[in-house]
Amino acid sequence: MNASRRMVLADATGTSTATAWGNGLAGIVIFSGSLPATRLAVADFSPIFLTSARAVIAALLGSACLFALRQNRPTRADLLPLAIVALGVVVGFPLLTALALQHITAAHSVVFIGLMPLSTAIFGVLRGGERPKPAFWLFSITGAVTVAGFAFSRGGAGVLTGDLLMIASILLCGLGYAEGATLSRRLGGWQVISWALVLALPVMAGIAWFTLPSAWGGIGLPAWLGLGYVSVFSMLIGFVFWYRALALGGIAGVGQLQLLQPFLGLLLAALLLHEAVAWTMVASTLVVVLCVAGAKRFA
Repeated sequence: MNASRRMVLADATGTSTATAWGNGLAGIVIFSGSLPATRLAVADFSPIFLTSARAVIAALLGSACLFALRQNRPTRADLLPLAIVALGVVVGFPLLTALALQHITAAHSVVFIGLMPLSTAIFGVLRGGERPKPAFWLFSITGAVTVAGFAFSRGGAGVLTGDLLMIASILLCGLGYAEGATLSRRLGGWQVISWALVLALPVMAGIAWFTLPSAWGGIGLPAWLGLGYVSVFSMLIGFVFWYRALALGGIAGVGQLQLLQPFLGLLLAALLLHEAVAWTMVASTLVVVLCVAGAKRFA
């Protein structure tokens, strides 16, 4: 291979990497507002209605894009992976976090988001058949113990319920991220989330209809803004950037950008919701981030 050919390939690789990380950063910034926005929305909307309504709104937007751009339909073999994506990021994570935020603050919940990269990496390992080094599991267990220690230190039955719901949401979201990242290499990033939303639309529309608020007059503007944000940005636009980034840069590489999300989430919770951010939240988040970074190194 001559020198000019190597330079062209190097430039192409550098451009692809920069594009992947740029898209990934945009996605993480958008996702960082999800929990604060959900906290606002569940003040007046039920968690079940919020979860179904955001999916319906995003599905209508996604289907319009699929139709307007004449995208090919997924094959029969794609239906199960798309169903897993829908279970993880369309239903599981939104519903469980909405339920959790009835018991805990957005700032408290952000600590658990520090485990998101680890959850994604573990499901990536399981799907890819990789064999992590023992150090990977050491860092993983340390991070899990840190989160468990933080959760138990807060005390209270309601807080424990919120913590358990957050842990379940992280596991489902990691599964949805890993499955979507693999599928997006074949279908495209925004197409994956759009088709997953379309697949879930009939069920989510029915749930939204049966859980409509009995009175609309008491719903405040903050709740409407929260619903709008999680429907348009968290449920659709964020995934357009995120799945494209994962497809270009890979789960293990671009996934490290999720380490920024807890810090951005704590900042937004303090600025937008005026929630107190205790030093234990910051310390626990920092330890979890370090553990996740170590786990990824040895994955």
